This record gives sequence, structure tokens and C-alpha cells, in this order.
Amino acid sequence: MASCGALVGTLTTGCWAEPSAMPAVRDFLIAWEVGNYPAAAKRTVGADRKEVSDALGQVRAQLDAASLRLALGVPGQDTDVKAIDKKGDEADARFSVKVDLGENGQPWTYTGLLHLRRQGGRWKVVWDPSIINPKLKPGQRLAVLTEVPKRAPIRDNQGRSVLREVWAYNVGVYPGRLADQQRTLDGLARQTKIDGGRRLDSERLLGRVRSAPPQQFLPLLTLQVPDHNALIQRLRQIDGLHFEPVKVPIDPMYAPELIGSLGPATADTLQQVGAPYQPGDTIGVSGVQLLQQRRLAGTPTVRVVAQDPTGKNTEELRSWPGQPPQDVRMTLEPTMQRRADNALAGLPVTGSLVALRPSTGEVLAVSNHLTSGRNLAFEGRYPPGMTFGIVSAEALFSEAGMNQSTETTCPGTVTVGGLTFTNKARPDGGFGTHFAYSCRTTLAQLGGRLSAQTLMAEASRLGLGKDWGLSVPAFTGSVPAPANDGEKAATMIGEGKVQVSPLAMALVAAAAQNGTWKAPYILKDISKADQVPPTNLQRESISSLKKLLSRSIRTGLATPARVSGDVVGVAALPAVTEGGQKREISWFVGSRGDLAFAVALEGHVSAAKVAATFLRGVPSGSRGTP
Repeated sequence: MASCGALVGTLTTGCWAEPSAMPAVRDFLIAWEVGNYPAAAKRTVGADRKEVSDALGQVRAQLDAASLRLALGVPGQDTDVKAIDKKGDEADARFSVKVDLGENGQPWTYTGLLHLRRQGGRWKVVWDPSIINPKLKPGQRLAVLTEVPKRAPIRDNQGRSVLREVWAYNVGVYPGRLADQQRTLDGLARQTKIDGGRRLDSERLLGRVRSAPPQQFLPLLTLQVPDHNALIQRLRQIDGLHFEPVKVPIDPMYAPELIGSLGPATADTLQQVGAPYQPGDTIGVSGVQLLQQRRLAGTPTVRVVAQDPTGKNTEELRSWPGQPPQDVRMTLEPTMQRRADNALAGLPVTGSLVALRPSTGEVLAVSNHLTSGRNLAFEGRYPPGMTFGIVSAEALFSEAGMNQSTETTCPGTVTVGGLTFTNKARPDGGFGTHFAYSCRTTLAQLGGRLSAQTLMAEASRLGLGKDWGLSVPAFTGSVPAPANDGEKAATMIGEGKVQVSPLAMALVAAAAQNGTWKAPYILKDISKADQVPPTNLQRESISSLKKLLSRSIRTGLATPARVSGDVVGVAALPAVTEGGQKREISWFVGSRGDLAFAVALEGHVSAAKVAATFLRGVPSGSRGTP
């Protein structure tokens, strides 16, 4: 006869190994699974029906279970093994249990046992707490323990943590002491707005509280002081919340827009990091802290236990070991980072500076000023203006046979493809001279020597618009194909639809200095930059580019950045129109020794002067060491 150990999910009888006892087993398991606990209790003897109904009803809450599935028999057993063994008026029925612990992790499966007795010609389930789990004893309840390991640090390229310890409060509850769990958690959810107005989910928190050991402190969120003092004061008005002061390493010493922050897990962040993190857990909510959450935090060890009311006598029923945390090593060099921050400090405008090592692609400093938490050094989208001339010049040198001495003109006005370009007129002379004076009309005219495909290919060779394999968000640039000669002329001077980030232009400067474009990386042992092949520039164009940038810094907008003879670079002041209003972007893009960097400021402020401040703090020929 075929086995009748199929998943309980229907009231149909099917084939039954023991017809007399089977309906009682079937009806009890179905009622329990679908949540009709009084109906299940009616099928039992040996205890008060309300006691049985309450005990069955508490299982899901005590486990914070997403689902509970019951099946007659033992999955995987030989089909000849009977699901029910009958001896006279006594019988035993084996059944399988599968509990989906949801955010607590993997499903919990085990085999349960029902003892039945025939009374008055009817089979009844003899109630015992062991029906819920074979190891559960009278007076005990189930609970879920989550043991969170200490979070690993984020380290700089010297191996030192980039996080400082600050005072904070672990805000939580003692579940067994709450007079009204729902009211306390609703109050917490109302007062706590996370990540732009998103609140903690009180229902999901309630499930977590109900499944926790009643007598143990359960932290629900960590709030840093004094940043969250106002919220802490509001939360102190809610009955049932407790506050435990702790000192935790969570405050970035620099580059906070990149490193990110920690905060309570909301529904949105839980979708990104996944199980087994739970609502209210302190997790990374931005930057590297979020992107590397699982590496930095590891995963908790989750244990299902049976406890008596005091919580002291605890027996483990099942556990799922977590993964240990791992450090994240960054390429940031602390001394270089401080110099970058100092260069931007005190400016009245939004600005960003990024510095890297051309020989390797390591990012040494990422500084953002007045950016409202945005990492514009990596993700800003700006027209590069004449700093894009590095790309255009490289194309002219390598594809059009030009060099810095090629005779060119710099008229005050020129019209190309219906677009008019203007600047201060200069006498006819070499291309290097006109480039140094930021002659827009010169480059606009020279676009006629290049095809649109050639210009696009050169931009791609210098990394613009490519996938860098970077392990953090970054805008790699956008150089749309010009539709006509006018758009091509605008592209030549970094205007029109061309957009770049400071990091993208720092990489262009690095390629001009090193002769090879290399993908950037900022997280050691995590980046995929080594999978992005480098691009070598032609030897002749490398020499011409270096001479071009050396001459450029001796003239015009770039001059203030010339703090020593080995500095090369170019400055620009393009305008961007937003909301009908024009806004200038001040650029400096350059290099010195094995150091390339880019400065972008949102306003009519000299980026070259900021570059000079940065460079004065960096030893000549620096490789990014103190």
C-alpha cells in the first residue's frame, strides 16, 4: 500500500493506513496548521481545552514564524513504515513540522509525535507540550535567541580603523515586563523616522519581541549621542522602553559620505541585506557600511530554545551558526585625506576633491564639502568644460597627427554646425599655447579633424562611460555620440551633453601622467578593478600631453595651482543650467608625481587655488605616504 505521509492541506481522506485513528490525527493537524486552535483543542483529552488552544496559538508568536507546515509521517522514510502505530486503544502518530523562521533564517524541520487514545469509540489526541516539540516540557515556552557578533572595523591603508568610538544608547525592551507590547512598539514606530521619513515597522518588531526570551534585554535600535538627543528624549516618554549606554565605534573620522553610517534596519534596508537581520537590528544604512554589511557584521547565530518562565533554564532545540565578521580594508591614506579635507574646509560652496595613485589606481582621498551627505567626489555629474580637452587633445595627437606645436587659430567667435562658441581672441600660434589659454574656439574648430566615432573611442579608452568594476557607487561619465558637427564641437570642449564625475577626471589626469589608464579601486580584496584591462596611450601622445598640461598650468585659470615645477594640469569654468538658472562649475584636474587628483566646486571659486592648498600639504613626488 502506498504511504499516506503527504503534506496535510486538505480535508479529503485519501488512502489511510489506519482508518480508525486517521481522522483524529488529520483533523488535529489541519486545525493546528490553519490556525483554528479551538478546533484542534476539541480533538484532545488530558488538559483544559483553552490551555491547549493557547499553547498551540503561541507557537507562531514564540518563533516569529512566517509559516507553519505539518505533514503526516516522516519525510524521506521508507514507504512501508506506517505513519500510525496502533496497539488496542492506544496509538502513536508520527508527523513532520516545518517552521519558516522568516528573517531569523533557515526553516526549522523536525519530527513530532502524537499519542492517541480511544474513548467511547472515538480517537482523541492525548495533550502534552511535547506535541509542539518532543523536547518541550510542561511549563516551558519556545523562544528565539539571536547572538550578534561584534562588528568588524573598516580600516585605512595603514591598517587603522577609520571609525571613532562614540557614546550611544541601545534602546530596547524586556519583553516579559511590557504591560502592552503593541502600544510600546507603536509608540516607538511613530517617534522613529529613519532614512528620509521611513519608520520602523511596529508589526515586525512585535513579532521579534514575542519570540524573544521574556526576561532578557532585547535591543531594538542604537542611537548615537548627541546626534539623536531629541529623538532619545521623545522615546523616554514611552512606557516600557529601556536605555543602555554603550560606547561603539560607528562615527567615521573622515569621508563619511563614502564610509557611511549605521542605523536601525527598516523594511527597505532589510530588502537589500536580507536574512537573518531583523527589524531594528543596527546595520549599515549607507555607504560602505551598507554595501559590505554582511562582511562587516557577519551573520548572527540563531538558536531556538525551550525556556522556563525565569529564562534561566534554557535548552537548545536547534541552532544555525552565523558567519564571523571580516574587516574591510580601504585604500584611503589618512594624511592625504586630511590634506584634502583641509583644502575644502571653509569654502562657501559645495565642493569635492578626489586623489589617487596613477601607477596603481588606488584612491587615496575622497573629500566632500557641503554636499548634504552625497559622495559627489564619486557620483557628481558635471560638465567638465575645458578639462575634457585632455581627452580631445589625446585624440588629436594619436589620431589626427597633431602635436602641441601644430599651428592653430583662436578667434573670438566661431560657428560650427549652427552652434556659436566664443572666448577672448588670441593671436595665431601653436596648439599648446591656445590650449593653455583655454581657447574654446580652437578645440571647437579642431573637431573637424576627428570623426565622432574616434572621439567617442578616445573617451572610452580614458575610462569615461566604462564599467570600472568599482565596489562602491560611482558615475563613470557620459559622452553621448554627437549627432552633428555642432554637437561634436561642443563635445570637444566638454560641454553639450558631456557629464563626468571628479573621480572620472582624476583618472583621465592619471592616464595623462602615467601613460596608462587604470581602473580605480578603494576596497582592497573586494574590488573587481583587476578584471578591467588597462589602456595604454601612444608613446608620442603621452609626451605631447605632458608638455601640453605643463604649459597649461603656467597660463590662465590653472596658474594658481603651480606650487612647484612638477605640477601639471588644466582648469575650467563651464556653466550648467538647472531650473532655468546658470551655475558655474570650477574645475582643476592635474597631477604631480605619482599623484593625480580632481577638484570640482559648484560656484565661481578658483578650483586651482584649492588645488594649491591641497598640494602645499603634499610632499613633491608624493606616493601618498605621510
